Amino acid sequence: MNQPLAYIHPQSKIATNVVIEPFVTIHKNVEIDEGTWIGSNVTIMEGARIGKNCKIFPGAVISGTPQDLKYDGEDTITIIGDNTVIREFVTISRGTADKHKTQVGSNCLLMAYVHVAHDCTIGNHCILANAVQLAGHVNIDDYVIVGGASAVHQFVKIGAHAMVSGGSLVRKDVPPYTKAAREPLSYCGINSIGLRRRGYSNEKINEIQEIYRNIFLKGLNNSKALDILELEMPSSRERDEIINFIRNSDRGIMKGFSH
Repeated sequence: MNQPLAYIHPQSKIATNVVIEPFVTIHKNVEIDEGTWIGSNVTIMEGARIGKNCKIFPGAVISGTPQDLKYDGEDTITIIGDNTVIREFVTISRGTADKHKTQVGSNCLLMAYVHVAHDCTIGNHCILANAVQLAGHVNIDDYVIVGGASAVHQFVKIGAHAMVSGGSLVRKDVPPYTKAAREPLSYCGINSIGLRRRGYSNEKINEIQEIYRNIFLKGLNNSKALDILELEMPSSRERDEIINFIRNSDRGIMKGFSH
C-alpha cells in the first residue's frame, strides 16, 4: 500500500491489502476496504466509502464536490459497493443536503467517461456503458443496463431489470423489466433476454408481458390500465412492483409503443 509516488492523507482509512498505483491522490475522510485496486492518477476526495474488491481505473474522480450551486460545503458522502468496477475518467459527485449521499451498489460496471451526479442512487448489478451522464437525484434500481452516451434527466427513476438503448435522452421514468428506445423515449417491449439470463421462467416473462400489454398497447390511460390490472390480474411480486412504480412516478413514465 505504501506507494511513494501517491499522496495519501494520514486521516484516511485504507485496508492493508489495498493496491494504490503511482500518482493517486486520496483526501481525508476516505475509507477503502480490502482487496480494492486504485489505478494511477485516480483522485478520491472527501467522503468516499469504497467497498471490497473494487477496481478504479486511471483518471477517475470519486466523491468530487457536487456541481450544484446550492451545495454549501455540508458533510456528505459517496458510497461504492463491493466488487464494482469504475473505468477510466468516471466522475462521481458526493451528495448534498438533500440525501447527504451518492450511492453506487455492488457488482456494478461504470464504463469510461460515465458521470454520476450528486444524490444519485444506483442499485446492484447495474451496467452504465461509456459516457452515460446522470443528472442529480437519479434513481436506478438493480440489474439495469443503460446504453452508451445516454443522458438521464434529474429526478428520473429507472426500474429494476430495465434496458435503455444507447444514445437515449431519458426525460421520463422507465418502468421495471422494460426496454426503452427511440426519440422521444418509448416502450419497446420487455427485457426478456435479460430476464431469461437471470433465471425468470417463461410463465413469469409472459405474465410481465401481459401486464405491459394492458399498460402500453391497449390505448388506455395509465390510471385506467392500473385499475384493470388490479381487478383482473392476480397479485404477484412483479405485478405489484410495476403498479407501485407507475403510481409513484413523479415525472410520469415514458410513452407507449407507436409506429
